[in-house]
Parts: sequence; C-alpha cells; structure tokens
Amino acid sequence: VQVDRSEVIKSNLNPVFAKIFTVDYYFEEVQKLRFEVYDSHGHAGVGTHDDDFLGGMECTVGQIVAQKRVTKPLFLKYGKFAGKSTITVISEEISGNNGYVELAFRAKKLDDKDLFSKSDPFLEIYRIDDDRSEQLVYRTEVVKNNLSPIWEPFKVSLNSLCSCEEKRKLRCVVWDYDSRGKHDFIGEFYTTFEEMQKAMGENKVQWDCMNPKYKIKKRNYKNSGVVVLLDLKIHRVYSFLDYIMGGCQIHFTVAIDFTASNGDPRNSCSLHYINPYQPNEYLKALVAVGEICQDYDSDKKFSALGFGARIPPKYEVSHDFAINFNPDNDECEGIQGVVESYQNCLPKIQLYGPTNVAPIISKVARVAADEERTKEASQYFILLILTDGVVTDMADTREAIVRASYLPMSIIIVGVGNADFTDMQILDGDDGILRSPKGEPVLRDIVQFVPFREFKNVS
Repeated sequence: VQVDRSEVIKSNLNPVFAKIFTVDYYFEEVQKLRFEVYDSHGHAGVGTHDDDFLGGMECTVGQIVAQKRVTKPLFLKYGKFAGKSTITVISEEISGNNGYVELAFRAKKLDDKDLFSKSDPFLEIYRIDDDRSEQLVYRTEVVKNNLSPIWEPFKVSLNSLCSCEEKRKLRCVVWDYDSRGKHDFIGEFYTTFEEMQKAMGENKVQWDCMNPKYKIKKRNYKNSGVVVLLDLKIHRVYSFLDYIMGGCQIHFTVAIDFTASNGDPRNSCSLHYINPYQPNEYLKALVAVGEICQDYDSDKKFSALGFGARIPPKYEVSHDFAINFNPDNDECEGIQGVVESYQNCLPKIQLYGPTNVAPIISKVARVAADEERTKEASQYFILLILTDGVVTDMADTREAIVRASYLPMSIIIVGVGNADFTDMQILDGDDGILRSPKGEPVLRDIVQFVPFREFKNVS
C-alpha cells in the first residue's frame, strides 16, 4: 500500500526532499517499508509507467528509529545495485506527551467588584484550538477577599496546555467568584506557552488584565489589574522512542524450558521435537519475539539459557545454563545463532525438572543492576521465558519479579503447549498487583504472560 509520495525536485542528482511522511509506529510488530525513487517526466501523476525507476530499498520502521538515520544503497530490479546511488531516511518522533509544566500565578491591584468586601478572584486558562473553539485547561482555586491574590502553583501536561505547540494562543480570564454562580468578569489577556517560558529562573512575566468594555468607555483606562507568572518549571517525561533514539540498546535473553514434561525430543509428540520441515513451538515463539527485538540491538548478540535439565559433563540439574555450553559467554550470533545452539544442545542434555525460573530472572537482574548503577540508560533488558508448564518455585519467582521491577528490565513469559496456565496469569499481574510472598508490591508491571496457542495462527 502506498503511504505517500514526496514532491518532485527538478534537475538534481542529490535531492533533499522536504516532504515528511507520517507513519504509525508499533514496537511489537515488524513493520516493513519500501522506498522507491523515480525520475519524473512531468506528464501525468508521479510513478506512472512513463517515469523511470531509479531504485528502491526495503527496511523496517524499527531499524529506522533504532538508528535514527539509515543510509542504504538503492537496488534496481532483481537485486542489482543502482550504480552508487543511496537513500537516507531520517526519523523523529512527532507525538509523545513531552511531559508537563508547573505554573505559579499571582495578581496585583485587581478591580473591586464587591460592595462590602473585596473581590474573590480566580483565574481560568483556555487553549484556543485550530477551529477557534476554546478548551478549558485549568481553573485555580478562589482567593477570598483579596485584590492581590497569590494562587497555588499547579501542574498541567503540555499536551493539554498547548497541544505541545509553543506558539498556540492561550486566553486567560480573571473572575470575581459569586456563590450563586454569576461570577463577575474582571479582565482577560492573551499569551502563548512560548511567552510564558520567559518566567524560567529569576524572571517574572506579567500581563495587563483588560476589560474590553471599560477600554471603550473610559478614556484614561489602563487595566483592571496585572497578572504575574512568578515561576515556570518544565518537567520532561521521556517516551520509549526518546530512549531508543537516544541510543538505548535492548539486550535480549531467551530462557528455554528443558523439563521432562516436554516429552522426549526424539519423539514426534514432544514439544522439543526437531522436525526438519517445520519449526516446533519453542522455535516459533523464539523467532517471533526475537525478530522484533533484534532491530534495537546493534551487536545482534543474544544470550540463550536453559533450565530444568541435567547437563554434561556431570549431568547435574541446572536452572540457568548457557545452551552453547560456554559459561563465560552465553551469547549467540543473531536469532539464527540461538536456533543453532538450541538444536545442538538438545541431544546432549537430559530433560529433567523441576520448573524453576527464579534463578534465571535473578541472573538477568544482576546484569540489569550493574547497568542501572552507571545511570546511563544505555541498556534495557528483555527476558523471554519459554515454558510448557506451571512454575514450581512460585514464591521465589514472585520475589525475583518484585526485585526486578526496580531495574531496567521486562519479562515476557510464553506458555508453549496445551497445559493449564491459569496460575501463570498471577505473574502477569493484570488482574491485580503482583506481590512478593511478604506482601511487597511490584514497583511497575514488568511481566507479560501469553499462551502461545492463542497466537500461533495469527499472521
């Protein structure tokens, strides 16, 4: 499906296109894009058969956002290079909630609207939308009987204040509160978030509070008081893409269940059976998640661990062994490397038990804790646990997850086969907050559980 096309740039072999293509981004999907470049002959629409095809390139949205700027050679048909020509695609995030702002207002010498006491002023801020309609952003509390009120500081998101556009007009109105709801209009002024930002630091910004009727009637009318912005603080909230585009790498670890309940790998009924014609469910689930994560890891090395098997040379049970049998370096080259290590490892081990996953969660958590101490946000850890049954060490696993929720890591658990996974939903915590055996809640929900059978036939 064609998303969009750029403008035509005339007589230029090194064009820089001004057109911006807007694409929705979904982390959890492989979103393939194709870019095609044409030499336009300027007759009918662009890309008709009159125009010459100069080359095309394919990549994923994930690759573009992970690298921020991708340069690739252009290919003609049948994979031939189009000379030395290249295309460069640059990405930036346009949505994002960009955080919130804290504002502190006061007023001076407001008009008095009350007979026996002073006005009871409050302030309202409206955002003016593109269709000229006004959207109330914030209303302060009422300060009783005071013509120079100081209102409480308040926070609003930049999205609601100005739709994240600094130059968008804002209308601010000061009223004298009336308990019967017939508030008296004191005055108003217009501003923008851009103008408000001058109040950062020691500076203050102020506006004349104007009543248009008085301005017409009274000859020497100056204002109905002054409104002062005493302080403005911006609190930036970083989105997932801010981290990725800032160079954060996703380190991917897979943990595979080698307990005896999977069945003997030599038997075609086993979940670990290696069928030359089609991958088993463990491999399908590994590839599905791994293909998403690989775009965000520049060295494409993935840690691959196994649990619940007796391993050589002594055939003792292990719950966190490297499936390449190299305890000093459990990393494999790419998804293909993990697949090969898995296939080589199966004949050498003896499937056993029990299904303990806490040791592997703790192992990845130790690496994530080292990363957190650097305060760099340069690595995030995703642990994919593939298992055919219910976890045996439930209490230890809950404890390990609560500990891990304070670290830069997430856990995806995929249930393979047809077991009853009801108990596993507890770890996901979607129906309530997961707690450690001592009752301590997770800091953030870091576990996603999915039964593979519900997804294996989805595209």
